[in-house]
Amino acid sequence: MSSTQKPSVAGNYVTTREGISLYFKDWGPKDGPVVTLSHGWPLSSDSWESQAFFLADNGFRVIAHDRRGHGRSSQPWDGNDMDHYADDLADVIEALDLRDVSAFGFSTGGGEVARYVGRHGTGRIKKLGLISAVPPIMVKTADNPGGVPIDVFDGIRAGLLANRSKLFRDIPSGPFFGFNRPGAVYDEGLVQSWWLQGMQGGHKNTYDSIKAFSETDFREDLKKFDKPTLIVHGSDDQIVPIDGAGRASKALVPHAELKVYDGAPHGLTDTHKDRLNQDLLAFLRA
Repeated sequence: MSSTQKPSVAGNYVTTREGISLYFKDWGPKDGPVVTLSHGWPLSSDSWESQAFFLADNGFRVIAHDRRGHGRSSQPWDGNDMDHYADDLADVIEALDLRDVSAFGFSTGGGEVARYVGRHGTGRIKKLGLISAVPPIMVKTADNPGGVPIDVFDGIRAGLLANRSKLFRDIPSGPFFGFNRPGAVYDEGLVQSWWLQGMQGGHKNTYDSIKAFSETDFREDLKKFDKPTLIVHGSDDQIVPIDGAGRASKALVPHAELKVYDGAPHGLTDTHKDRLNQDLLAFLRA
């Protein structure tokens, strides 16, 4: 991490040590227990709004920032990788002087949280949560034979370059929310919200982030999880399959509590929001 300056706050933006401007939401009572929410690709903090509203309404101070290159934050050409994502989260936590933080990450955000622990430890952390999260490692490799073939991610990159707007319609209207499953009730509002958030992100940033979420190895990061940990994953996650993600993370964090939502898709923060909200609240209050 660069030490050229300390992170600072102005309004709803944190300026990081690197000079990156990160938009954040700060909901709920300022003296409430702190929860941070790290979002998925290619979305923004808006994707957490059901959980943020619920937890803030239950007395928690909820901080959710837009990752660099996403949402309303800066779109730097370089640094679109997990080390920088984790350092940015650290700067948000430091700038706002947050302590005893319960840090939750959804999908790519789960990688961000894991790498934060790996790089910055748990001195400011009280609890950890991985929701439909990408750790330990997504891509298929020699020592991760159950992973997703690299061709899948190459296909996403090709789709992004060919027609980003179309890709950002196809993903949520199909596998992300499980709308491609028999009997699924399609929700145009969820699809439009996903598309809008994706299109707010930077083209280069969201392109680079595919490598970050798919190829980063978080196995050593997870071994440093020494706080109460909740893992939530849908059994029908077509984006981040549960065996190589939620269940594999549980194996590396034996003390973690793994909750499997039977038949749930990747985007369970929306499709199963009421159940997830109650599970998060129970975990936070335990």
